[in-house]
Amino acid sequence: MKTISSAVEDYIKSKPFLVSALTQGIINLTSLSRIMNPDITKVMDKEVRNGAIVMALKRLSSDFEFRSSQKIIRTLRNVGDITVRSSLIDYNYKVSSTLFASQANLLSQISDDKGNFYTSSRGVNECNVVVSSNLAEQVEKHFKAEECIHKETELSSISVKLPIENVSVPGIYYFVFQRLSWEGINIYEVISTSNEFTILVNEQQVDKAFRIIKDFKQL
Repeated sequence: MKTISSAVEDYIKSKPFLVSALTQGIINLTSLSRIMNPDITKVMDKEVRNGAIVMALKRLSSDFEFRSSQKIIRTLRNVGDITVRSSLIDYNYKVSSTLFASQANLLSQISDDKGNFYTSSRGVNECNVVVSSNLAEQVEKHFKAEECIHKETELSSISVKLPIENVSVPGIYYFVFQRLSWEGINIYEVISTSNEFTILVNEQQVDKAFRIIKDFKQL
């Protein structure tokens, strides 16, 4: 038999921003209970008092903080190196039968110079190639037969090394990107591996984004 507490938990889990608001204590539970009541009443198939929903929310907010937020915070306190690169260009190409060969030709020409930045991510229909601006001429030479959908300049990257346990902690990326979103940081692209992620942002916002990520170590 479904309980009010389980109905309230299901409702909150379907709205991630409410989870964050509850764990940070920045939401009026009485007002929220009135908004939720019609949905909870429908699920329970009986009249539910607002007070019962408020009590369930109080227990839930404490439980969420213990089970989720604290795990995320402990993990983010242990982030490793944070590397910033500027003067980057992001090329967005349509996937084609010759795209792989174009990438291979480019890679064969790029030196191992630490001043060079190259990364690529491929989806079903599109492929993004991100390079240092000094490599733009080579990219456009080797990809001249490819269809360029979009080109974005004046970008910076922030690469973050995560502790190995990040793969077993749900919500790491949500927590990071939510904080950046709240501060008005527009993320142009995200590139990730198992224990590292890189975000691309406009060069005018990179300093602010870096401070936000660096502050995770002080949570």
